[in-house]
This record gives sequence, structure tokens and C-alpha cells, in this order.
Amino acid sequence: MDDPRARPLDEADVDADPLVQFRRWLEEARGAVRVPEAMALATASADGAPSVRMVLLKEAAAEGFVFYSGYESRKGRDLAGNPRAALLFHWDPLGRQVRVEGPVERLDAQASDVYFATRPAGAQAAARGTRQGAVVGGREELEEAARRAGPGERPDWWGGYVLRPSAYEFWQHREDRLHDRLRYEPDRDGWRIVRLAP
Repeated sequence: MDDPRARPLDEADVDADPLVQFRRWLEEARGAVRVPEAMALATASADGAPSVRMVLLKEAAAEGFVFYSGYESRKGRDLAGNPRAALLFHWDPLGRQVRVEGPVERLDAQASDVYFATRPAGAQAAARGTRQGAVVGGREELEEAARRAGPGERPDWWGGYVLRPSAYEFWQHREDRLHDRLRYEPDRDGWRIVRLAP
């Protein structure tokens, strides 16, 4: 039986701007995936130890891909010592993946403040009362710390990051493992598209 996810991905059919192409695929994923903004974020420490976790994309703009985290978390420490990362979006019902890689920097405090103010009260309290990744004595301790902190202003140990893409890869499932992989690489005129073997 043919796999309904299999469809062609041709160079002539993609946008010359990888951000436009990403947004097109993200919009299609919204109708097929429960949380299409979920992405794997891969970092490495200053000495090269890799780590990966799921985070949520909050914005895909010309400036880059924005996400938020605790600065003292493992990802925060990794990015402080080695400010490069890779993202992976996997939209299985569509047979698609998108990889994005590039340097990462912190958003300015004002941008982080603006976003933090939009978070639900419980999420604000959790960020204010806990240090992401720190060892805690149990669930009750965690809940009590969030309750004591309550909602309010953004703590200085939490904020936004932006990954500025230096490469994109769009992957489309095909039959017989002859998947389509199109990689966007920067050149003098913007981006060039190359096809990779699966």
C-alpha cells in the first residue's frame, strides 16, 4: 500500500526564501499536528558534550527562531559556553521534517519582559519560583516554591533566545527510503538550494 505521506519535494516547487518555505510548511502542519511548534533543540557544552530536549517555537521571523528558557538550565549553560544550536521539527502525519541550525544569542530584556507578561499566571509563578533544572526535594517543594513566588515580573534568570539560521533543511518522506532532502545554504545573493542524498 502506498504511504499517504509520500509526496515529491522538488526544487522548482519551494520558495527561494527558506523562512517563507518554513512558514508555509508550519501552516500546513497546524491542520495535522497537535503542537506543530514543538521542536527538538540540540546544544553542546563548551567541551562538546551534546544535549537535546523539546521546546516550543514562539516566533519564526526574519531575525530568527525565538524560544524561551531559564538561563541557568543546562541549555542556558550550553549556549553561554557554545552559542550555536540546531532545531528539528518533525511532523510525522505529513511525512516532513525541517532542520535549522545557526548561532544563538539572548533576546534583550525588554523583549523577554513583553513575552513574560503574556504568560498564564501559573507559568509565571513556576518560572519565578524555580530554577529550571535545579535539584528539588520533591513535588511538594516545587509546588510550594511556585505558590510562594506567585505571578509577577520576569525573573532575571529567565528569558528569550533567538537562533539566527545559517542553514535550513527540508525533508519529505518518499517511498523506498528515497526521501527528498533540500538544504538551503547562504550565498552572496541570499540562499542556494542543494539536494542531499537520503
